Amino acid sequence: MQKPADMLHLDGTVEYVSYRNEDTGFVVLELDSGGERITVVGELGAIEVGEDLHLTGSYTTHPTYGTQFKAYLCERSLPATAAAIKKYLCSGAMKGIGPIMAARLVDAFGDETLNVMEKTPLRLSEVKGVSVHKAEEIGREYQRLFGVRTAMLFLSKYGVTPGKCVRIWKKWGNITVDVVTQNPYVLCGEGIDMSFEEVDAIAQEFEVEPDDPHRLLAGICYVLKQNSYNGHTCLPRKILIKLSVQLLGAQPQVLEAAVDQETGEENGELCLWKKGAEDFVCLRKYYTAEMYIASRLSLLRQSYPDSGEDYSGLIRSIEKENGIEYAQLQREAIARTLSGGVMVLTGGPGTGKTTTLNGIIAALEHKGLKVAVCAPTGRAAKRASELTGKEAKTIHRLLEMQFAENDIPKFQRNEGNPLPCDAVVVDEMSMVDVLLLESLLRGMKLSARLIMVGDSDQLPSVGAGNVLKDITDSGCVQVVRLNEVFRQASQSLIVTNAHAIVKGELPEITRKDGDFFMLQRGDYQSAQDTIVELYEKRLPASYGFSCIDDIQVLCPGKKSPVGVYELNFRLQQAVNPPTFGKAEVRSGQYLFREGDKVMQVRNNYDVEWTKGDEKGTGVFNGDMGVIRLIDKPSGKMLVEFDERVAEYDFENLSQLELAYAATVHKSQGSEFNAVILAVYGGYDLLYFRNLLYTAVTRAKKILIIVGSKSRLWYMVHNDRKTLRYTCLRSMLRNADA
Repeated sequence: MQKPADMLHLDGTVEYVSYRNEDTGFVVLELDSGGERITVVGELGAIEVGEDLHLTGSYTTHPTYGTQFKAYLCERSLPATAAAIKKYLCSGAMKGIGPIMAARLVDAFGDETLNVMEKTPLRLSEVKGVSVHKAEEIGREYQRLFGVRTAMLFLSKYGVTPGKCVRIWKKWGNITVDVVTQNPYVLCGEGIDMSFEEVDAIAQEFEVEPDDPHRLLAGICYVLKQNSYNGHTCLPRKILIKLSVQLLGAQPQVLEAAVDQETGEENGELCLWKKGAEDFVCLRKYYTAEMYIASRLSLLRQSYPDSGEDYSGLIRSIEKENGIEYAQLQREAIARTLSGGVMVLTGGPGTGKTTTLNGIIAALEHKGLKVAVCAPTGRAAKRASELTGKEAKTIHRLLEMQFAENDIPKFQRNEGNPLPCDAVVVDEMSMVDVLLLESLLRGMKLSARLIMVGDSDQLPSVGAGNVLKDITDSGCVQVVRLNEVFRQASQSLIVTNAHAIVKGELPEITRKDGDFFMLQRGDYQSAQDTIVELYEKRLPASYGFSCIDDIQVLCPGKKSPVGVYELNFRLQQAVNPPTFGKAEVRSGQYLFREGDKVMQVRNNYDVEWTKGDEKGTGVFNGDMGVIRLIDKPSGKMLVEFDERVAEYDFENLSQLELAYAATVHKSQGSEFNAVILAVYGGYDLLYFRNLLYTAVTRAKKILIIVGSKSRLWYMVHNDRKTLRYTCLRSMLRNADA
């Protein structure tokens, strides 16, 4: 959240805490500042009544709650006088001490009461009514309560936000200060995820040497983690060393030694995989995931050797029941599913994937097998339900995701508690990443079949890995590629142009009576104006489409004048401008407003949501929703995702982006009635064939390309594939060797 330029300072004593969120540190309190009662809000941590605060912030006016002081920085001190300590303890700040006990303690120890609790708690038994056991309990409660406070005071000196302080405390408890002092780079680790640059600045305060082993390992892991956000599960060793030199300023040979040391450790954070003569370095979690996937798929394939059984009679009976006639490849797909343990069904739009999938499910059920249908996202699962007539769940929901005591997400379905089904069908497989597929396989019975359905010509998953392509290209798994476009689908220019694009052929853009159009524009401004007009006026007026629900603007990139950032600003101003009484809140470069269309851009397993009487947790990368409520006093925002209303703390708003316009990558797995695709200028690296293909196949009813014809032609002819460094294909072949 941005801080105002003109900061004010406010001193006072906490009189009353009206709201607190222990997970984020957000509080609403009443402060006595020189006799004046002032409402203060902010992420201030475990504030208690009686504490003296020195705050830095600014005054704001809320339409409902009036004037408040929004605090960004907080310096605090425990009550120092006997009177202040008595007031503090009487507030119930410490479990087990009420007003009577508080009065007795302060009468006995005066200004030293809190020091006695901290350093010599057994002395408390000198007070009437306090046994030795009770004194020990009070000492432990003090350590618990003030351990959090001490850790937060310690960390806040280095700019760590209260929300992160809470997460750090939950991980290490009373030893937090010692752990961070000994190795500040633990703050880069899983669950805390501070940036290396932030932590490196803290480490400099501790005078950590540039070649300290903890620093080198943290930097190398950080490079791998940052590249995992671009889809890589590993990096060639040479590239990793080069990038690490740039980040750390260390000598290559020093970093080589650090990699050797860590990959040589049995449970080290780094793993090594050889592909031919080249070494690849992985974070352990990705190495483990890809290795597990390879071994499980190999086991599944070997567990179902082809018996040569003839399934043609069963297939004919399914055709008769449904009044259809399958094409040869569709029949082959159904037969292969019945004879094998794992199969991939792939094909472009209009090739009959849905019809084939329904036949596969029917055939499995005819054999008495229980089938579970799932997809990576809520939108994709909802679409799979509509197409198959079967209940489809997100993979996370199918695996019954819950939380462990340390707030780490955990799937209840695993090797010890597998899913009660005999076959799992995964739709939209192209957007499944390695960690998610690993979890799914761990949640399946060893004997359960796996059917993966997707379009291998689309972009790979947002998360790390290139799962569908690696599996199909490995030659180790049965793959049926549907390539015949059926007559009804062939009447759609969206379908025929999509297939032309895959072949490197130019799409038809001159017809005026189809569902695929191009509006050529000669400059950025006119392209931008046309996109806004189509979105706000022309498509809703001509087709009755809803701006929010039906129309999606897609862009190859984010930073051009017709990229995501600029278009989101223009589209927000057009369809959801500032209105009196409509709340808004700023996070980073985005100003969020009630009614805005937004997208989740990171998996967040602990966001709580409700859907009628149903409750759950988790919103995932690529999920789109609408802001229904922004409540500044409580620091909360409600976002509706496909009828699920999720609650966000303001600290988590960095995980949301405006979504009137989105990158093609982020749209994967979704379909929209109308797509407006911006194709003008930008970086050549963003304009390639399968990105265009993926964008075109997002449209169900109409696709309009706005921009430059020459740029469109460039995309069609640029067959550069999305480069992802992974080990899965090599591991699959190795498992079958």
